[in-house]
Amino acid sequence: MQKKPKKVNVVVFDFDGTLSAHDANYEFGKYCFRHSLRAWLFLPITLFGMSFRKLQPNGIWWREIGRRFINAKMVKKYAPGFIAEHKLNRFGWAAERVVAERVAGNIVILISASANYLLKPLVRDMGFDDVICSEMYADRPWKYKFFCYNKNKVVALNKWAAKNKIVPNIVRAYSDSKSDLPIMNLAAEQVWINRRTGGRVEK
Repeated sequence: MQKKPKKVNVVVFDFDGTLSAHDANYEFGKYCFRHSLRAWLFLPITLFGMSFRKLQPNGIWWREIGRRFINAKMVKKYAPGFIAEHKLNRFGWAAERVVAERVAGNIVILISASANYLLKPLVRDMGFDDVICSEMYADRPWKYKFFCYNKNKVVALNKWAAKNKIVPNIVRAYSDSKSDLPIMNLAAEQVWINRRTGGRVEK
């Protein structure tokens, strides 16, 4: 007889604007412009893609056009320096909160729209039980295999739960953005963060 999936308490964190000031994907683009001629050569294409940001906030295609200048060589060359620099943007309470949630006996996972080649090294020292993020093609790091954003965060959570044979009871979720409402609405407690200050927003 097959065992029923075990129900466990889970805490979910977003990253950009929640645990860290500034968006990692956007900031990596700026970092590349400070260090690479290639980024400047692609500037007209980048601006064309980004011009659709407000018209279709959930769109993937304009994000891919906007980051078309990023290739595998640039990731290998520039990501380590960027990651070391971007860690300084982490809010002071972030690591302690992750530890506290784990000490309380909760499984703590990070679910973010940031690219895997940036996010996983950025949070490796924070002790998450698992990190779920946007998956990019290794040879085309501007192109999405899976865009972990909005409703897709719930999709990713469900896949993670099925893989681990558990039923997640989301006791708490942390976010800075209304785009996370699909997953925040699954939580017993919603903790909203001010992305500029890192402070909790009282609702």
